[in-house]
Amino acid sequence: MFKLIAIFCLLALFELSNADIQAKRLFELLKSKRSRNSPVPHKWIASEEATDEYSPVYIAPQDGLAQLDKIVALPGQPAGVNINQYSGYVTVNPNAGRALFYYFVESPTDSSTKPLVLWLNGGPGCSSLIGAMSELGPFRINSDGKTLFKNDYAWSNVANMLFLESPAGVGFSYSNTSSDYDKSGDKNTADDAYVFLVNWLERFPQYKTRDFYISGESYAGHYVPQLAYTVLVNNKKTNQTVINLKGIAIGNAWIDDETSLQGMYDYWWTHALYSDTTHDAIVKYCDFGSESTSDICGNATDKAWEEAGEIDIYNIYAPVCLTPPQRNTSAIPGSINNFDPCWQYLLEFYFNDSTVQEALHVRPTSWDLCSNVITSWNDSAPTILPIIKYLIENGQRIWVFSGDVDARVPITASRYSINALKLPIETPWRPWYLNQEVGGYLEAYKGLLLITVRGAGHTVPSYQPQRALTLFSSFLGGILPPSS
Repeated sequence: MFKLIAIFCLLALFELSNADIQAKRLFELLKSKRSRNSPVPHKWIASEEATDEYSPVYIAPQDGLAQLDKIVALPGQPAGVNINQYSGYVTVNPNAGRALFYYFVESPTDSSTKPLVLWLNGGPGCSSLIGAMSELGPFRINSDGKTLFKNDYAWSNVANMLFLESPAGVGFSYSNTSSDYDKSGDKNTADDAYVFLVNWLERFPQYKTRDFYISGESYAGHYVPQLAYTVLVNNKKTNQTVINLKGIAIGNAWIDDETSLQGMYDYWWTHALYSDTTHDAIVKYCDFGSESTSDICGNATDKAWEEAGEIDIYNIYAPVCLTPPQRNTSAIPGSINNFDPCWQYLLEFYFNDSTVQEALHVRPTSWDLCSNVITSWNDSAPTILPIIKYLIENGQRIWVFSGDVDARVPITASRYSINALKLPIETPWRPWYLNQEVGGYLEAYKGLLLITVRGAGHTVPSYQPQRALTLFSSFLGGILPPSS
């Protein structure tokens, strides 16, 4: 058995209350993938000859459901905020009783001319309400866990934002057939998300011809390209719904197992998280592309985790949540420029409030950031690079963005993965600017842009909301952020 188990045996050192649970889920998956019983990955790239076969998906009548899904106001929403919000369930399999939950925010200005963007958080098995309420949505939660404050840098300022909890078993999404949860994996997740999209567009037909983009982070480095591929393949089928997909943007994204593991340890060493001696041992004895490795490698990776100490590995310079927030006291007004290290407690408290669940039109649910009913993941490709290559060849805009102080899926991992594609460079490495400061760095390749966000952790918009919005606006416009 591949000795990645050793990488995880000291995870307890990092079980601080602000640890990013979706990134933790990612490494639990990597551990299981290296076991002797790891499932066979699904072969994603289909032959071109098979793409024109007509295989209709389930589409249900959606008339009138959008109006029923409209949110009057979220509990604790600040006064004077006038936005159209919707939430509810979309059935993706009526026989199994499988339904996915969505939260949709229309842009407060000129929504009829702005694109539609689907956001997916990772895990696998974590809720996209993480993105909606702690990253890029219109609100964030105050310290009382009951009231909200406005996010001036919400991505809904420039796009109509759709957040999907996927697959079934995540957040409010569910199945009446409990065995569905045991079948979770990349392929079923992409297939259900596609059925969701087709039906959602029937519910909101004004978006059928709108420019459409998919974005996400962490294990959404799998979700987003795989769903984009599924959309493109189905667009080629006779009589199938055509979705006007234009591109994808993925942040701190896990897209290739071998290069990402190498990039993680190299990042740790270059940021002084462990010793030269330990790094030399990892370089000498660890082969992350191999199915087996030595005890010496396992001992070295153990030592790396031990030497790194009790820091927030998802933002190595961030404060940690030492105690849960005292939610019975009055709210301390939040600041969009100071990310609350106890954010996970706030989300759990807010979304388990019965008045919040009623406002969201969901059935009573014990909501958690990541699913506790999905206990296994049945297929996970070791690399997504062939799918990214397919998307580039089919004219999609591909942006890979990275917060540069994340040590879990760091910028070195993204660079190594993209370098493996061997794409020609069109714009050499340079800084980009916002408010006369360096916002990050970028390098443009043929069909793909790599861009960093200075000072951002694993969840980029949480830590650098203004820079993240600038990046996102540039992505939608297909232009590079300013060079001065």
